[in-house]
Amino acid sequence: MASSTTANSSNPANKALMIGIIGIVLTIPGIFVSGGAKVAFAWLTAMTFWTGMAIGMLMLIMIHHIVDASWSTVIRRQFEHGISAFKWLGLLFVPLVVASIIDPSILWKYLDPSYDLANVGGHGTVGSDVLWQKKSGLLSLEFFLGFTIVSYLGWILLANRFRRCSFSQDADGDILWTRKSRFWSAVGLPFMAITLSLCVILWVKALDYHWFSTMFGVWYFAECVRGALAIGILMMCYLTTRGDYRGVLNKNHWYSIGMLSFAFTVFWAYVTFSQYFLIWNANIPEETFWYNIREIQNSTGEPNQWKWIGMLLLFGHFFVPFFGLISYPAKVSKKWMKIMASWIIFIILIDIIYNVWPSKKDALGDPVAFAGVHMIWTLTAVIGVGGICAWSYFKSFPTAKLIPTRDPRIGESLTYHE
Repeated sequence: MASSTTANSSNPANKALMIGIIGIVLTIPGIFVSGGAKVAFAWLTAMTFWTGMAIGMLMLIMIHHIVDASWSTVIRRQFEHGISAFKWLGLLFVPLVVASIIDPSILWKYLDPSYDLANVGGHGTVGSDVLWQKKSGLLSLEFFLGFTIVSYLGWILLANRFRRCSFSQDADGDILWTRKSRFWSAVGLPFMAITLSLCVILWVKALDYHWFSTMFGVWYFAECVRGALAIGILMMCYLTTRGDYRGVLNKNHWYSIGMLSFAFTVFWAYVTFSQYFLIWNANIPEETFWYNIREIQNSTGEPNQWKWIGMLLLFGHFFVPFFGLISYPAKVSKKWMKIMASWIIFIILIDIIYNVWPSKKDALGDPVAFAGVHMIWTLTAVIGVGGICAWSYFKSFPTAKLIPTRDPRIGESLTYHE
């Protein structure tokens, strides 16, 4: 049950680090080819995506402890390795902070009160906009920087607490560590709910700060947990193929994580449909414009590519995983679950792109097209940040046992049945 040796784990860690560095380096030329603003949008997409994956892992750990779950004990350790990436994600967010201080309007127009809204189809400046004035306490550089820093520091602290409690219990078997984990879960869940919601509002929703949506934070929560579960499935597949999980996982573990993935597929659909339906039904211009720029034709009369991305999300984000995970044989098939997990991760990335990129306008004031050279920088940024996250996981992997062998629930987990 012990983890593989450092020698066996260092190789994938080195490969992941190399991929991450290459991805980051390849993103830099985009500043000169496409401009700093488009690279900033690409980097924001990557940061929103991978930070969401880490948030999802952290929340699954806390949910595990707060409900005193048994079945997920043998899987929890992999999430504990995954959340080691928070400190690196915080570091990788720094370029966006620096760019916003140098040029406040490069991404978030609300950070620059002098920005001319005529550049995005409006009138006057941000500072003279009554909607900005009513929200200026929230939509300010000071609050943006302060809350982002507090959020990352809080996530890093919680990640360190859970890792320390779990790893320390491997050494002494003291049940006190389990009680401490439950305490930090009770404290951490409200903190996570507030920070993930406000961060995604400040980072993504407020790219079009006129827009109103009470469901946006819940939408991001659904994305975070779905993505974390999908990554957890890929971790299980990888470690099973390597032989680490031989004799540890059984069909019931696969079935349970498959059921949870299916449940959050339905939850995502409920949240997303509710947001769309409520905005469509109310028909208020301050809300509908966000969907209009993602559905209607451009000012030139050409079809808007984002409409078809929206249709891809409708079918790919719900119907494909819904029917792909609905049956028992699908949930216990390692090969099929690997395919479904990979698809879910891909479609979540497309959803993040759909929420971020249409806020970037071209010279005519239309949303930039989905198909364009700027998407290359999004791909390299996602690969770069993802490589660093994978490196952090593989670097942490040999520092603890494969599973928490002295957790009070480990016996139930190893013999888990439906």
